[in-house]
Amino acid sequence: MRTLTPGSGGGRVFRLCVASPCGVVPFVCSWKAVYITQVAFSPHWEEGAISNMSNSKQKRIYTDYLVIGSGLAGLTAALEAASHGKVLVVTKSKAEECNTRYAQGGIAAVMSDNEADFEAHVQDTLVAGAGLCKPDVVRAIVKAAPERIRKLQELGCHFTLRKEVIPDLPPSQGNEFHLGREGGHSARRILHSGDITGGEISDVLVARCRENPNITIWENHLAVDLISTRHIEWQGDNVCLGAYVMDTQSHEIATVVAKYTFLATGGAGKVYLCTCNPDVACGDGVAMAYRASAEISNMEFYQFHPTILFHPHAKSFLISEAVRGEGAILKIRKGNEYVTFMEKYHKLASLAPRDIVARAIDNELKRTGQECAWLDIRDKSEEFLRARFPNIFAKCLKFGINMATDLIPVVPAAHYCCGGVRTDVNGVTSVKNLYAIGECGCTGLHGANRLASNSLLEAVVVANFAVRHAVAQCEAPHCGITPDMIPDWESGNAVDSDEMIVITHNWDEIRRLMWDYVGIVRSNKRLERAKSRIRMIRKEIEKYYWNFLLTPDLVELRNLASVAEMIIDAASARQESRGLHYNLDYLPPADPSSHGKDSVLRMPQKFELKFE
Repeated sequence: MRTLTPGSGGGRVFRLCVASPCGVVPFVCSWKAVYITQVAFSPHWEEGAISNMSNSKQKRIYTDYLVIGSGLAGLTAALEAASHGKVLVVTKSKAEECNTRYAQGGIAAVMSDNEADFEAHVQDTLVAGAGLCKPDVVRAIVKAAPERIRKLQELGCHFTLRKEVIPDLPPSQGNEFHLGREGGHSARRILHSGDITGGEISDVLVARCRENPNITIWENHLAVDLISTRHIEWQGDNVCLGAYVMDTQSHEIATVVAKYTFLATGGAGKVYLCTCNPDVACGDGVAMAYRASAEISNMEFYQFHPTILFHPHAKSFLISEAVRGEGAILKIRKGNEYVTFMEKYHKLASLAPRDIVARAIDNELKRTGQECAWLDIRDKSEEFLRARFPNIFAKCLKFGINMATDLIPVVPAAHYCCGGVRTDVNGVTSVKNLYAIGECGCTGLHGANRLASNSLLEAVVVANFAVRHAVAQCEAPHCGITPDMIPDWESGNAVDSDEMIVITHNWDEIRRLMWDYVGIVRSNKRLERAKSRIRMIRKEIEKYYWNFLLTPDLVELRNLASVAEMIIDAASARQESRGLHYNLDYLPPADPSSHGKDSVLRMPQKFELKFE
């Protein structure tokens, strides 16, 4: 147990807020006063409250721009910011390990000069978003696409040309982009690099960042918490000052002081038992932002990808929606035959938006008792499939499935969080000097259901907008906070844990709880059970957190529990079925495109959940 003693007079007072329950009923957080002297920290608070502090000398870093995360959004921000100052990129694994790397389909982008084409992309996005998209944000991001694609090309990214897929085309046609089509799109507009678009982009951006002298990359480093003015005696705006960052190998925690901080931590797929996300996707950015009192929006809208390869030896391998875009049809087994079923659910059949396809598969599997659905693209030649989907074809072949001759077994799995830290189109959060970009941010582009391949588009556009916004602030009056006012992280009387089974057990329980009760189809009864259980789990984790020295697993578990609670509470509060949030106890709006309200979570002096 961390033993804390009353502080003496003469110190500055700062306030910290422990993670509070995310209940719909307002909850008064426990606020604790900590007295800081120039020599040592002498805190005083109620039992079980706040961080442990000692006099140990720690690593302290100063930088102009701190980027947390190394996906498309984070590395784009790093490269843009490097022209204006020093950049530190923090990533908890290898720089290449991120959600971006696993994006197969591509980037939705209109590359023509035809205004009608841009407007069609806007309208497809609005329709998919089920009345929660912000039209001005959608138009701004869609219109910015050509410039960002050209920038990616300048950096070295290659996008597949038509001649690489369709031989014997005349040069005028062969040198055009080969455009894919995915669910919800009314036209072909998806640029891709084979079927490893994310991997191509990731490799290029990592290489450009490594060779830039103004960019430092800390691999195997995990952000523990943001530092904001709530940590010091400050009566003005809530301002982000940097972050506490852990070396995942030594467990040393450094204090990183930054003028501007960019959260680019990706999604939270690991909150669910079945996901196509990598192990790093734990919702760290959203959890940290919430503890820093940033607004969090629309966490109830979690997108499940309909087609994850169903095979005992395939770990969360995604069968890109582009496969359906090239003509693959979803089927279910009926006796000795395989029959189509999507026409019962939507006029676009297998190319319907993801939420509809995922629910349809879920319903068919429950109705028939089968383990999986099947994708049929056997009408395409092996030559075409190898050229168009080289990675997917090879992966399926590894498991004994030839896409040209065999049906592909698929199931839905957690894929993308449409909610996150609430921002405007520039990634600006409710905490000054803190930006959220990529999947961890909620700009209003996706609304209640993300249109396929809009995620990479949002990441690269908003990251650019965010840096432009931050640079423009350099001329603004300084807020008056000096680095010496920022305390280092301390470990106090916390001890090493000999009960790692607690972390393992809670990790597994959270993921199964979310899958069983807060999945593709929900109900009030399921959500109530989930809410009651997640409260108990989170309290257990918090107690563990304050008693024992931090480890990367413990930090991630704490964040995972926080994000799970946000999803549950936002889902419980939304008394309608809309987009990705489908509750058996509520009917969808009569007009699916009718304007809805965003759920907004706040944690200032008390917890709030409102719809705005």
